[in-house]
Amino acid sequence: MSAQSPGSREPQLANYDRDFLLKLYAQILLIRRFEEQVKFLFLEGTMPGTIHQCHGQEATAVGVCTALNKDDFITSTFRGHGHALAKGLTPREMLDELFGAATGCCKGKGGSMHMGNMEKGMIPGIAIVAGGIPLAAGMALAFKMRKTSQVVACFFGDGAVAEGAFHEGLNMAAIWNLPVLFVCENNLYGASTRIDKVMKNIKISDRAAGYGFRGETVDGNDLLAVYEAARRAVGECRAGHGPVLLELLTYRRTGHSRRDACHYQSRDERDAWFSNDPIERFVQTLLTRSDIAQIDLDRVEAQVDHEVSDAVQQARRAPQPATNDLLRDVYA
Repeated sequence: MSAQSPGSREPQLANYDRDFLLKLYAQILLIRRFEEQVKFLFLEGTMPGTIHQCHGQEATAVGVCTALNKDDFITSTFRGHGHALAKGLTPREMLDELFGAATGCCKGKGGSMHMGNMEKGMIPGIAIVAGGIPLAAGMALAFKMRKTSQVVACFFGDGAVAEGAFHEGLNMAAIWNLPVLFVCENNLYGASTRIDKVMKNIKISDRAAGYGFRGETVDGNDLLAVYEAARRAVGECRAGHGPVLLELLTYRRTGHSRRDACHYQSRDERDAWFSNDPIERFVQTLLTRSDIAQIDLDRVEAQVDHEVSDAVQQARRAPQPATNDLLRDVYA
């Protein structure tokens, strides 16, 4: 799979409450089902715009966002559906947004690449590669100046590491000891370019040492490993010990965008990562518990399927913006 081995502590399953684990399962499954429905709607031709999906990367979003408080914030990317769901946005407000409806989370003006809800701690996604990194540092600086205990989790892909904004943002966060968790979702590809073609040192977490703070590489398809690493890192940020860089090793099961057939990914590589699916792995982990049975997982799956299906039907009928809405919310 990857040329590097993630460094993470083995999660202790017995330490977790049953209901908490089932909630994690519901969240990770909700992202997968949401993305499957969205892909179908685009192929069907009923949804406008374009999409960049996160099939296979569900554990990174859920693991990190579960470690945050409600008043903490995240910054996201053009591949942000999973981040939004994990931070508390509902399938209904997101599907309404994807259909361009006035009832969407951004009133139909953001679409797939600019999903967000400030009231729920997610600024609208930033489609510019690495564009959210200096913004996250600025938000964290504001939190520090206000003396709140809030933390910012900044999601970005491995392709962002080559941008100047990455180095500027990390350096600013380091010199001011800012409460920001930098989360690199390393899925091995920046669009269609493999990471080892553009980086001599492909262990991205090593970059943190150059700025004087801690970095850690984690198996991004192990939900509990991500959660535990994020919880430790968030604790450090909240305690005033400065930023942390988490590199989460994962893999997207779909193309960079909806028109990408992934011909640049080898069959052996795809087969290896597909056998390392985060949802299937978490299911097998849950079933080792004596208090969780397949019927419990089936019940969660039925609830998730109903929630997504209902949101799709509602979104198809959601009201479109009026012409005079075009100039609303343009200026503060």
